Amino acid sequence: MSKNGTREGGTAVADKPHETGGSARDKHVPVLLERTLELLAPALSRDGAVVVDATLGMGGHSEAMLAAHPGLTLVGLDRDPDALRLAGERLAPYADRVHLVHAVYDEWDRVLDELGLPAVDAALFDLGVSSLQLDEAERGFAYAQDAPLDMRMDPGAPRTAADVLNTYAHEDLARVLRVYGEEKFAGKIASAILRERDKEPFSNSARLVELLYNTVPAASRRTGGHPAKRTFQALRIEVNAELAVLERALPAALESLAVGGRIAVMSYHSLEDKITKREFADRVKSRTPVDLPVELPGHGPEFRLLTRGSEQAGEDERETNPRAASVRLRAAERIRGGNGEEAT
Repeated sequence: MSKNGTREGGTAVADKPHETGGSARDKHVPVLLERTLELLAPALSRDGAVVVDATLGMGGHSEAMLAAHPGLTLVGLDRDPDALRLAGERLAPYADRVHLVHAVYDEWDRVLDELGLPAVDAALFDLGVSSLQLDEAERGFAYAQDAPLDMRMDPGAPRTAADVLNTYAHEDLARVLRVYGEEKFAGKIASAILRERDKEPFSNSARLVELLYNTVPAASRRTGGHPAKRTFQALRIEVNAELAVLERALPAALESLAVGGRIAVMSYHSLEDKITKREFADRVKSRTPVDLPVELPGHGPEFRLLTRGSEQAGEDERETNPRAASVRLRAAERIRGGNGEEAT
């Protein structure tokens, strides 16, 4: 997620009124809730345990963790002031055990320092766009409705999707579509965008969707889903710098875990999952030279994997909650600290 512009620390309750009614509980069905609780439970139940929900959203996972573990303290991070306000309402019964912070999760170290937390017991990342952002047409994340081309997870960030479309050079725009959207017609789409923006800058999603329908070959539209899906995903990731932020945040989160601490990461895009897989794989390797027959003291793995590969949602959950269809869950436990301390 992005670190565009200046961020505020501290407890955050948005001053901006929310445009739509309904509570966070009504709007949000947490993905893989029971499995996530199961994986994190041994760390959450420790005396004085602290968990960081790096992507608080509307607080579904956080509410369940707080309800299940009466001694747990939660630090919830989110860049979206509306999400923080709704989650704050949802978590009000646990207010004495909750710190909500307006921050992007690559600000992990700063947040923990300000809260005086040298280490935490658990961490949760539920990546990608939130239900709140998808459901509000004016945010511009969904291609099914005409809306301003915004796509900022933090409405105060300076760069919008329209800015990307109207200012990027052909090479840069094609790269964004190809890498972040895995769009095989990236060059062709970028050329069409440059031609159209010379006539009039892009401002709303309907015009972009129409361009994509006219540019992506009909055969691909029949087999590859909606022609706007990959482009909208790519623009969202670029606007919010999601992958760059994840690459900074995951090492910080892993380093902050106490011995015996656990982390769970839910990804919805192959590039997110690859970053998570790489970070975990590096931590579960022994540092002992491969040609030595015994493990050198202090050179053993720092973490162990709690999932075999990545786990997916079951068929029942995918049917009842479509947003679970693409989720990939990975989890790990810290078994040794940097000073050689090992889990008991």
